[in-house]
Amino acid sequence: MRLLILLLATTAIISISACESTYYNAMEKVGVHKRDILVDRVDEAKESQEDAQEQFKDALSEFRSVVSFNGGNLESHYNRLNSEFEDSEAAAKEVSDRINSVESVAEALFDEWQDELKLYTNDRLRADSASKLQATKRQYSALIKSMRRAEKSIDPVLNALRDNVLYLKHNLNASAIGALKGELAGIDRDVQQLLSAMEKAISESDAFIKQLK
Repeated sequence: MRLLILLLATTAIISISACESTYYNAMEKVGVHKRDILVDRVDEAKESQEDAQEQFKDALSEFRSVVSFNGGNLESHYNRLNSEFEDSEAAAKEVSDRINSVESVAEALFDEWQDELKLYTNDRLRADSASKLQATKRQYSALIKSMRRAEKSIDPVLNALRDNVLYLKHNLNASAIGALKGELAGIDRDVQQLLSAMEKAISESDAFIKQLK
């Protein structure tokens, strides 16, 4: 069974890789190169993080509203908080998907660039291109690390929101609010760390896009 799962996973990876390669080749035929696609995908990843920032701010605001509950329909508060949590999960997935797409085209670009260095007959131009490749790789490495740190900072927030949403779901009474109040400081701290990590990744994205253009 384990071997079958490994085989299926390997087949899926090869299939995805082949699809990506076909896509890059098709785009190149209409004048859109991997470098252009990388710029677009970094920009899309940056936008997904900006959207996620706003979403997690909204979720934090809704959590504050819940712990400030002072009478009324507690179930409606739960429904709104649950909705914000689900939107946050979707935003987190979008961030991860966008980062993965950046990695995919970056690897293809760097492999192509490295291979094409062998085609030069002019040593000076080859050396200059090789130097630019290394500089771009270094800046990209800093960018992707920053993106992955921002992505990782989402997990503590989602986990805390999920725990509190589940707790509220099964304890729709005023005493539950007292338990949630003790969670606010931790969630607030984690959200602020997330926002800071994403801001750094967004700044790195802007610098990388500027360098490639």
